[in-house]
Amino acid sequence: MKLRQFGFIAALLLAASVSGSGPMPPEGIAMPEPVASVTVVDLDGLADVDFGDTEAELTRRGILRTDVDACGPTLAGHAMISPIFIDDRLVLLWAGDPVRTPEGIAAGTPITEVRAAYPTVRELNAPQGTYRFDGLLARDGDRAYLFLHDGQAVQKIIAGYASWAHRLFVEGHGPC
Repeated sequence: MKLRQFGFIAALLLAASVSGSGPMPPEGIAMPEPVASVTVVDLDGLADVDFGDTEAELTRRGILRTDVDACGPTLAGHAMISPIFIDDRLVLLWAGDPVRTPEGIAAGTPITEVRAAYPTVRELNAPQGTYRFDGLLARDGDRAYLFLHDGQAVQKIIAGYASWAHRLFVEGHGPC
């Protein structure tokens, strides 16, 4: 994994942790996105992006953008999704609201609904004394969803190869 990707993952974990603390005032609550604008991430990837795709292939197809002011490449048309590449292959997608799983799980979903949608979910506890979220790992073969949560609701969704999702959680990094 590239050093910048480890840094990005750490920065996002910290930002998600800080932004999720404390109550949100009513004027700060965003209106829900129209149903047609919701992006679905599944264990294969997105409609136009598959896990295992190369950076070169996604760039050639005009999907991977490196010309934007971000900490790493971005996906055209998917502002709330950060791709994570290892050895030139897409291994994880780090997703924020309004991105959802096919089962309807998104940032803000109560963790009781995650457990109902994914009965074999595995609990992952963040190390004591850190500002990291706990996780729920829903594995299916070599793929998984990692739901980062604050004990009540999902804060971020990471989808992709199970081994890389687990490693991301254990090592505590973000996409930058």
